[in-house]
Amino acid sequence: MKSLKEQIDPKKLPAHVAIIMDGNGRWAKGKGKFRIFGHQNGVNTVRKITEAGAELGIKYFTLYAFSTENWSRPQFEVKALMELLVDTIGKETPTLMKNNIRLQTIGNREDLPAKCNRQLDETIETTKNNTGLTLILALSYSAKWDMINAVKAISEKVKSGILDSNSISDLTINEHLSTAAYPHPELLIRTSGEQRISNFLLWEIAYSELYFSPKLWPDFTPEDLYAAIYDYQNRERRFGKISEQIAEKA
Repeated sequence: MKSLKEQIDPKKLPAHVAIIMDGNGRWAKGKGKFRIFGHQNGVNTVRKITEAGAELGIKYFTLYAFSTENWSRPQFEVKALMELLVDTIGKETPTLMKNNIRLQTIGNREDLPAKCNRQLDETIETTKNNTGLTLILALSYSAKWDMINAVKAISEKVKSGILDSNSISDLTINEHLSTAAYPHPELLIRTSGEQRISNFLLWEIAYSELYFSPKLWPDFTPEDLYAAIYDYQNRERRFGKISEQIAEKA
C-alpha cells in the first residue's frame, strides 16, 4: 500500500501553504512545563515541516509566528519568544542554505527588538539567492493592520492624483499589501483543533481551502502535512462555478 506521501500528485501541489501554528502553550502545559518549553519544541516542528514541504516541491510557506495581538501576552513570555527567534534564525541559517530555502518576512518589524531585526536581515540577505521554497515568517503581523496600511497608501495616491478612485480593483488592493510579492495561499492549515482564522491573511485566503488538524503544533509531523495536502488534492475547487463547469474546463 502506498504511503500518504506517495499518493500525493506532484502536478497538483498547492504552490503556497499558510500555517497557523497553534498549541505550543497547551502542549507544554500538558507536560507540566512552562509555555516557552512548548515554543522551543515548536521550532523543531517548523524545521521538519519546512524541510518536508521543500522536498515535496511546495514553493511558498507562510507561518504565523507572532501576531500583533501576541504583544499583549505576559512580558516574560514575549521576551523569551524574541530571544528564541534570534537564536533560532541564527542556528537554522545553515539548514535553510542546505535545503535551498529563501527566508522572507511580513508584518510590522518596526516593533521587533533591534537584535531580532539584525538577525533577520542577515539571514534574508544570506538566503536571497536560494531558488527552492520561500519561507515567509509573519512577525508582529495582523491582516487588519496590513489592510489598513494598504487603504492608507491607496488613499494617499488618490489624494495626490496618482490614482483614479474609479480604477481601484482587487488587484490594487493586492499590490498594496505586504504579501504583494507572493501568490495567495491555496491551502491554509491550522493546528490544535481550533477553527478560527485569527486575523491571518484575511484578504489572501478568500478562496483558500481550510484544513484544521487536532494535533498541537509540536506534535504535527510531516505525515500530518502530507495528510493535509492529500485532502486538499481530493477537493473540488469551484471558485463560484458549478461542478459541471469545472469538469468541462478539465
